[in-house]
Amino acid sequence: MIDEQYVVKVGMAELDVITQQGLIRTTGLGSCVGLTLFDPQLKVGGLAHVMLPSSEIAREGALNIAKYADTAIPALYEQMLAIGAAPRRLVAKMAGGSQMFSFAGTGDSMRIGPRNVESCKIKLSDLGIPLLAEDTGGNFGRTIELDSETGILYVRSVQKGIKEL
Repeated sequence: MIDEQYVVKVGMAELDVITQQGLIRTTGLGSCVGLTLFDPQLKVGGLAHVMLPSSEIAREGALNIAKYADTAIPALYEQMLAIGAAPRRLVAKMAGGSQMFSFAGTGDSMRIGPRNVESCKIKLSDLGIPLLAEDTGGNFGRTIELDSETGILYVRSVQKGIKEL
């Protein structure tokens, strides 16, 4: 018999938290970064699927805060605190940030993946949250799942199989 596990799915440019035993998952991480926060004492986690490094480039009417590293991470942090997580216990893990395409004369604007990774690290540092592990870079896509019981981040890719962080 297969146990049905509770799963919270996070789409592109979305963020969410998990407050019960199960997994929080996002798929389709290319240049995007999947950033997780975890409180090991409460066993609660959060996940943001970050598409772009900075909200300064936002052109849409209503700002989607989950889309940008500089707004998604503080928003996820606040959601974690709202469900009882303690700032001093929070730890982060992340994956993604690939350079999916090669461009001649690659300017900084085409380095979305590496810039996403860098922006996430800056925001974590600003909030005083340690980054325990990462699986970033490369030129391949990833799917990630955070286990809210153990804090293990499972990173799946066609190229590398399943990795535990």
